[in-house]
Amino acid sequence: MNTSKTNQLKKVLTPLHLWALGVGLVISGEYFGWNYGWNVAGTLGFLVATCLVAVLYITFIFSFTELTTAIPHAGGPFAFAYKAFGPNGGLVAGYASCVEFVLAPPAIALALGSYLHFLLPEIPVQSTAIACYVIFSIINFIGIKESAVFNLIVTLLAVGELLLFMGIVSPAFKMDNFTHHGMPFGWGGVFEALPFAVWLFLGIEGLAMVAEEVKNPKQAIPKGYGYALATLILLALGVMILSGGIGDWTLLKAIDYPLPEAISQVLGRDNHWTKLFASIGLFGLIASFHSLITSYSRQLFALSRSGYLPEKLSELHPKFSTPHWALLVGGTLGLLALLTGTTAQVIIISALGAVTMYAISMLSLFRLHQQADYQPLYRAPFYPVFPLIALVLSLLCLVAIIYYNPLMALLFFSGLLLTFLGFKWFGNLEKTSILTREEY
Repeated sequence: MNTSKTNQLKKVLTPLHLWALGVGLVISGEYFGWNYGWNVAGTLGFLVATCLVAVLYITFIFSFTELTTAIPHAGGPFAFAYKAFGPNGGLVAGYASCVEFVLAPPAIALALGSYLHFLLPEIPVQSTAIACYVIFSIINFIGIKESAVFNLIVTLLAVGELLLFMGIVSPAFKMDNFTHHGMPFGWGGVFEALPFAVWLFLGIEGLAMVAEEVKNPKQAIPKGYGYALATLILLALGVMILSGGIGDWTLLKAIDYPLPEAISQVLGRDNHWTKLFASIGLFGLIASFHSLITSYSRQLFALSRSGYLPEKLSELHPKFSTPHWALLVGGTLGLLALLTGTTAQVIIISALGAVTMYAISMLSLFRLHQQADYQPLYRAPFYPVFPLIALVLSLLCLVAIIYYNPLMALLFFSGLLLTFLGFKWFGNLEKTSILTREEY
């Protein structure tokens, strides 16, 4: 594998870029997908699931920040697990991360198509989704700094739009609407809704994939993570609670455009504010879609550079210094998922990859603390309490997702098994490696 300076990434990102990337990675979760949780848990049941998952992410992100600053590697969780458990640990974490970040964009692409179809019914959903892959892969191709500036603009617009949404619908909010039949399936529904609660925050850990491109990571990464997570929790709770209290929430529980539909309940479908919101609502989806493309391309790049994937994927374009082959392969895999799965299915299997990776990352943190040469730049607060809470809640989510979605779980773990067998027969895990700190 090639670890020469010719395939090192540029350090150009600031805390503001990181906040925008962290929020941008996730913010589409506030626009769609979470409402499928209402379908299995009701409003109150899903609120409980969301609060539980918010605790998971608070404890996880502050623990994960320690790993990100200690090992600022484009592979993120894969590099952490490699340092802690060796090549096999790196393989499991790398597989889980790839599933999460490669399969989240197809769900967002379908939502982009649905939002545009809401405005212009004559435009097919899938055609828009495919076009999005082409356009935003090209934007990522031209460079990380240019890509980060674009992401900052669309993220600011997306946050502003959610605040506008809350301002428009809040006068119509009634607590009776939100609590009506709010927990129809009891605690079973709460646990079944966990992957959709994870979707509200899934992807923020993708900041780790650009750690090699951050100026002054010791200060910038904790700030970027902290501000992004606080922003997302406030937006998630505001959007979810207000949407459920303005009318009949059951009309929103199984569609890919819940926010335009919610505004139409207040103002009418033909109101100019409804149409305007659906139009600019595309920015929130674009922010996440674009940011996730950045993350999966870096994950594939890092896995290739370390010997887990073909060396071609770690080549950087001679002019733009971006992993163009990783962008192409990741986009192709996403398009295949786009053509074969539904939004809910893609969200569930992406969440499976996420919580698996969270658990491995926390186990890696505990293991690394036992190594004499481990010297993090930032310490997780309340260690070992925070990472232990994050580990327990990650495993709880993992068990719940497997129990309620056995077919998706079978696909996920079958893929992991095939990956291991592929290395046993055609590869060599002992030839894999990651960069040392001096090479970052």
